[in-house]
Amino acid sequence: MQVNEVIMMKRTAFMLQVHKNPNQINSFIQQLIQNGVADVYVHIDKKHYRPLSEKIIKHPNVVVLREAAEIHWGDISQVDATLMLLQEVVRSGREYDFVCLRSGQDLLVKNGFKQFLENGSDQILMTAQFIDRKRADAALPCSAWPAFMRRQRPYYDPGRMLRLLTIRLYGKGIRLFPKKRALPDEYSLYHGSAWFCMPLEAVRYILRFLEENRWYYEFFQDALCPDEWFFQTIMMNSPFKSKVVNNNQTYLIWGTSRKERNSPIVLKMSDIDLIQNSGRFFARKFDENVDPQIIDYFRESVTM
Repeated sequence: MQVNEVIMMKRTAFMLQVHKNPNQINSFIQQLIQNGVADVYVHIDKKHYRPLSEKIIKHPNVVVLREAAEIHWGDISQVDATLMLLQEVVRSGREYDFVCLRSGQDLLVKNGFKQFLENGSDQILMTAQFIDRKRADAALPCSAWPAFMRRQRPYYDPGRMLRLLTIRLYGKGIRLFPKKRALPDEYSLYHGSAWFCMPLEAVRYILRFLEENRWYYEFFQDALCPDEWFFQTIMMNSPFKSKVVNNNQTYLIWGTSRKERNSPIVLKMSDIDLIQNSGRFFARKFDENVDPQIIDYFRESVTM
C-alpha cells in the first residue's frame, strides 16, 4: 500500500474484549495496526485488569479502556463491555469508516480486510437470524432469568438442567420466569454471533437509540446470553436492516462433545488448510497455551 493511499484512507476502529493471554492479544493487535490504517480499543475484564493492562503493547493507535466491566458468561456484562467500547470510539471524535468488535482470542487469517471493507461500502458484517417469539430458544431473551441461572455450568449441573427445562417449557407455552414487560410487538427478535463490523453511522444510531429507548436495555438486563440478541435485534429493526449481509467473516469449528458442543474449539496448526480454505478474514479461537505456533504463523503472514 502506498503512503498517500494510507493518508487518504479512513481508519478502522477495532474493539477487543479480552481476559487472558497478553502475548497472544499483542500478536492480534500488531496484525491490525501494522499497516497504519487501524486503531485498537481494548476492554479488559475487570477480574483480570491489573495484570493484563500492564502487558498490552503501548502504541499511539492502541487505547486500553480505564473503566472495565466484570464479565460473566451469559449475562448483560458482555453487552456492557461492548457499549463501553462503542462509547469510547465515538468519544474519540475520529471519523472511522468501520467499527469492528472482536475477541482477544481471534486472529486475522487472510490479507486484504481493509480493502474488502472499502469495496463493501456501508455493509454491516453481522450474523442475524430471525427467531419467532414462540420458539423455545426465544426463552433466552424473553424470560426473566434468575442470576444463578445466568452462569456457565458443567453439563450435568442441576442449574443447567433447570435451564434446559425452562427453555423447553417456554417452547410449549409455559413461562417459568415471565418478564414484567414484553418486547413491543413491532420488534422482531434476531439472534447471532456477538462479533460484528459496521459503519460508524450505525454505531451512532445504536447509541442514540439506547439513549432514547431506555426500556430496551432494561428488557435485556435479565436475559440469558443477551450479547447474541441485543445488537442484532437493534440493527434488524432499524433503517440499517438492508445493509446486514449475515456474515461476520469469522471461521470457527464448533465442538462436538457434550462438554464442547456449545463452544468453538481451539484451532491448531493441523487446522491451517481448513482456515485458509474458508475464505474468511478472521478465525477463532486461538490459545497460546495450546498451540502458540499457529499464532506466530498468522502474525507473521497476515495483516490488514
